[in-house]
Amino acid sequence: MNRIYKITIAVLFLTAINVQAQELQTNISVHDPVIIKQDSLYYIFCTGMGINDWSSKDMVHWKHEKPVFAEAPHWAFNVVPGFDNDIWAPDISYYNGLYYLYYAVSAFGKNTSAIGVATNTTLHTDDPNYKWVDHGKVIQSIPGKNNWNAIDPNLITDDAGKPYLAFGSFWEGLKMVRLQKNRLKVAQSTTSLPTIATRKKVDGQAKNPADNPVDAGDNAIEAAFIFHKNNYYYLFASIDYCCRGINSTYKMIVGRAEKVEGPYVDEAGTPMAQGGGTLLLQGDKNWYGVGHNAVFTDQNTDYLVFHGYDAADGGKPKLRIEKLSWNAAGWPVVASQ
Repeated sequence: MNRIYKITIAVLFLTAINVQAQELQTNISVHDPVIIKQDSLYYIFCTGMGINDWSSKDMVHWKHEKPVFAEAPHWAFNVVPGFDNDIWAPDISYYNGLYYLYYAVSAFGKNTSAIGVATNTTLHTDDPNYKWVDHGKVIQSIPGKNNWNAIDPNLITDDAGKPYLAFGSFWEGLKMVRLQKNRLKVAQSTTSLPTIATRKKVDGQAKNPADNPVDAGDNAIEAAFIFHKNNYYYLFASIDYCCRGINSTYKMIVGRAEKVEGPYVDEAGTPMAQGGGTLLLQGDKNWYGVGHNAVFTDQNTDYLVFHGYDAADGGKPKLRIEKLSWNAAGWPVVASQ
C-alpha cells in the first residue's frame, strides 16, 4: 500500500469517526433549550451564536446542525449596538404550515432587548425547502422607557386560538402581550402590560427596579413557559440566578390558571403576580442549578426539558430531559424525584 493511499484512507477514517461523533453526542452542552418533533426527528433550539440547533432520533443521541442565522439579523444592530449574533432563549412552535421561531437579542444585564421571529416550512436541514425567513422585531424594551425586559419569549394560544407571547426577566417580572393573528406583531399597546409573575412579595421585599431604570433589581424571575393541559394553563418560570457555573442557583416554579391571561396561582393559592409559585425542581449535589425549562409531549408522555449546571463538569450547562407526571390534584411532578 503506497504512502498516499495510506494517508487517504487515514483521512477518510478520521473523517468518518468525526461525523459519527457528531451524530452520537449524548452529554451535550446547551442553555435555554426548547424541543419540538417533526416526523421522526426531535429538534432542540437553544441559546448560542446564530441560535444552536440539535437533532435526534431518540432524544439521547444528538447531532449538531448548522445555526439558524449564519449572520446576525440586520435589525438587531439597531437594538443592541455591537451585537455579535449571540442569540438567546428561542421558542419553537408550529402553526398553519409554518414553524415559528421566536428569539431574543439583548445586552447582558440591561433591558436593551428585543424579541424577533423567523419562520420556516421545515426543520429538516437536508430538505431543499429549508430556509429561515426572518420577520424582524416583535417587541422591544428600552432602558428608561420600559420597566420590563423583552427576552425569553414563549408563544401560547388560548382556547379560541388567539396567540399570546409570554416573556420577561427581572425588572417587573414576567409579562404577556397579545399577538396579531399572523403571530408576527403585537396586537395591543405595550405601554402598560400585565405582570403575570414576579418575585416581589406583597410586602414589597424585592427592590423596585423603577428606582433605577437600568437596574434589574432583585426580582430574579425569568424564562416563562406556558403549557395547556386538561382544564388549566400552567405557567413555569425560573427563579434565582443562572449563568454562574458552580455558583448558579437556578430553580423552577409553577402556577396555573383557568384562562391564559391568568391570574396564575400556586398550590397554596398565592398569585404568582404577588410573589407566589410552587417549587418544582432545584439544584442538588449533582446539579448546581436547574432551569429555563420547556414542556414537550410525545406519544402521550410529557417531558420537562431544561438545562442544569453539571457539578461533575465544573458547572457547565448540560441538557436534561425528565418525564413529567401529574399528581391527583393536577400539579406537575418530576418523575425522577
